[in-house]
Amino acid sequence: MNLNILVGSGFFYFLNLLFLVIPVLLSVAILIFLERKVLGFIQFRKGPNLVGPYGIFQSFADGLKLFVKENFSPSSSNSFLYFFSPVLFLFISILLWGVIPVSTSGVNICLSVLFVITLSSLSVYGILGAGWSSNSKYSLLGSVRAVAQVISYEVSFGLILISLVVLVGSWGFFSFFEFQSFGVLMVFPCFPLFLMWYISSLAETSRTPFDLSEGESELVSGYNVEYSGAPFAFFFIGEYANIIFINIVSVLLFLNPVLFFNNVFLLIMFLGIESVLMILSFLWVRASFPRVRYDQLMMIMWKNFLPLSIGLIIFYVFIIFFFFGFPSFY
Repeated sequence: MNLNILVGSGFFYFLNLLFLVIPVLLSVAILIFLERKVLGFIQFRKGPNLVGPYGIFQSFADGLKLFVKENFSPSSSNSFLYFFSPVLFLFISILLWGVIPVSTSGVNICLSVLFVITLSSLSVYGILGAGWSSNSKYSLLGSVRAVAQVISYEVSFGLILISLVVLVGSWGFFSFFEFQSFGVLMVFPCFPLFLMWYISSLAETSRTPFDLSEGESELVSGYNVEYSGAPFAFFFIGEYANIIFINIVSVLLFLNPVLFFNNVFLLIMFLGIESVLMILSFLWVRASFPRVRYDQLMMIMWKNFLPLSIGLIIFYVFIIFFFFGFPSFY
């Protein structure tokens, strides 16, 4: 009897994991197709249009091609870390999706915002491990630059979230739902924070104009230059999963229209529309702006965002303390 219960529980958890992973992979495939189509439209070219009607199966064909290719590794590489790093990177990217609260969340924790900011910073271990284990100077330089970039903008994320938590009074996503149910979206009282969050999310996900970790002109391809086949696909899927995830988090924190939708289905649909619009803005930025220099990237964070975000924390703490007394966090 106990064995049957154990087998049933294991099957249930496997099914739950499958229902989490498959939508993420489908979302990544759709995003890759959408990005290539949008860039083609902006640059007056067709984009993918041969595999399937309107080229909708092009992403699946590319993924299948990568997974059936033979895996190569440099002869002087650290084999275990070389193949473990992309798996770790993809695992962290998918695990983050478990705390997204819509009607319920897969991982039910009170400090879900803190969990996101903490776990997302662990992706640097996969990137640094990939660059070091490849035993290539281009991979190592790309990984070091990527780690420095991610760590710097994690500081920005943390300081921005502290200001939001001071206003909301909690580290949980559901508290942001409740706060915005009073009819005031966080983007209006916190517009400077929203702008800093948006720019930081571009840098955190290594998107143009902050894709310095994958600078083709100086690093060939960055930390993943020695990868091919399935390990390269793991990095690719993880990066695009992070793009979708960070935009969903942006909508939940700043643009959550809880007041206007009593129906959960309508709320989820509207949140999805807002997330798609945020993702389209990422694609628009990629088509419009050139890559910045690395010193400019760091200067934006340490000389602009850091003092401004600290000043805003002090300002919001003063406002809350003046009107409501000292806030309590839970």
